[in-house]
Amino acid sequence: MKMWKLIVALILVIAAIYIVPRTSISIDTGEYDQTILDFNNRGFAYYSNGQYEKAIDEYSKAIQLESDFILAYINRGHAFIKIERYDEAIADFCEVIRCSPNALEGYCNRGIAYAMKGELDRAISDFNKTLEINPRFAEAYTNRGLAYRTKGNYDQAISDYNKALEINPRDVLAYNNRGFAYKTKGQYDQAISDYNKAIEIAPGFTEAYINRGLTYNTNANYNQAISDFNKAIEIDPRSSAAYFNRGNVYLFKRQFDQAVSDYNKSIEINPAFSPSYNNLAWLLATCPDSKYRNGRKAVENATRACELAQWANSNFLGTLAAAYAEAGEFELAIKWQTKAIKLATPDYDMAAAQSSLKLYTAGKPYREEL
Repeated sequence: MKMWKLIVALILVIAAIYIVPRTSISIDTGEYDQTILDFNNRGFAYYSNGQYEKAIDEYSKAIQLESDFILAYINRGHAFIKIERYDEAIADFCEVIRCSPNALEGYCNRGIAYAMKGELDRAISDFNKTLEINPRFAEAYTNRGLAYRTKGNYDQAISDYNKALEINPRDVLAYNNRGFAYKTKGQYDQAISDYNKAIEIAPGFTEAYINRGLTYNTNANYNQAISDFNKAIEIDPRSSAAYFNRGNVYLFKRQFDQAVSDYNKSIEINPAFSPSYNNLAWLLATCPDSKYRNGRKAVENATRACELAQWANSNFLGTLAAAYAEAGEFELAIKWQTKAIKLATPDYDMAAAQSSLKLYTAGKPYREEL
């Protein structure tokens, strides 16, 4: 059976898409009443402080006074993206396009909102339109590359990142995202080279350290991986992803105390991050060292992971089954392992799942090997 078969690895690319500010639209603020500008400026201040709901309120007041105030639509759309209200963001960028049909900000940002919703073909269409308006707009290539990468079109993604870097050789996100694509294709040296370049340009770019650490981890260069995750945590002590990924490496190295500590810290920082609950539960349920096994806590953490994933993740359900088996509740272990198999995606380790089910049917828990 595969070692630590249910460990979930996170590739962090949340900073890997550009939100486009007002760059090409000429606005004469003298045309507008000062009250409208004050609402917009207060909105920007709230946005800058991460108070996105308050920013939206201020931008909305500006729009109520002037329905064609394009800058407020752009800014409010950005705020909607930040709080994942993508349909409302799309509506605002549609208004930008209505007011200024050749505004690349409208198309590129609407493409981002579509991408965030998972509507990748619409996103690509909007990025195409952006590049039709301005073929030298590097950010659109970077964003379209991410959309292609998400669709699994890695070669097309790399081509777009190459074009972005041709236009802007210091495009940090293009290096980061191209490294991601190279890693996915198994071209680890190229991936590490791109992450190195991103870090050279932006030494405080946390995501590049995390992604490089994950690449090192894939090559079993565990000490280098830990060094990169340490650096990410030094830069951003609130990086749940860095703690989670470092916990995974400690688990592979059989440093169970450190793994448990990092998973708990990841959960403390981000209580909604389901993989940390899952991996902690897996350790507590299947660890070869009995000192760390705790069936009750494993069930608690696995249940929380499943709740956060809306009971739709087959790996998480398999972890819950292992947790119940460790707790001695084999009927429940059989129930959840059977459901995990029914929900299995093509990348699910069906042989390992069937082997676990046989163990539970025989009244035996699953154990990882030392």
